[in-house]
Amino acid sequence: MHEEVVPILRVADAAAAVAWYERLGFARQWEHRFAPELPAFVEVARGGVRLFLSEHEGDARPDTLIYLRVRDVEAIAAEFGVTAEDAPWAREIELRDPDGNRLRIGTPTE
Repeated sequence: MHEEVVPILRVADAAAAVAWYERLGFARQWEHRFAPELPAFVEVARGGVRLFLSEHEGDARPDTLIYLRVRDVEAIAAEFGVTAEDAPWAREIELRDPDGNRLRIGTPTE
């Protein structure tokens, strides 16, 4: 096992959040509920990148910002109908998921 950090993002509707993250190239890995009527906790992954999406109150705050480095930010920009901009360190976009979490996504300039 390798060590890693897995950000937890607060979501109101895990199924809707998973569908949105699938547009970014993430795939649902698993879901846990302590009982069928209780909140969901879901893992999504894109290559070696993992995120936890939690319906549990208190697990994370709304308006969280995460940074995602990708090989082709232009493809994601096209998927979401936005224009990438140049920063000194990367070509980037910023998106908000359905719950207001911010994702800054960039392809590093070398």
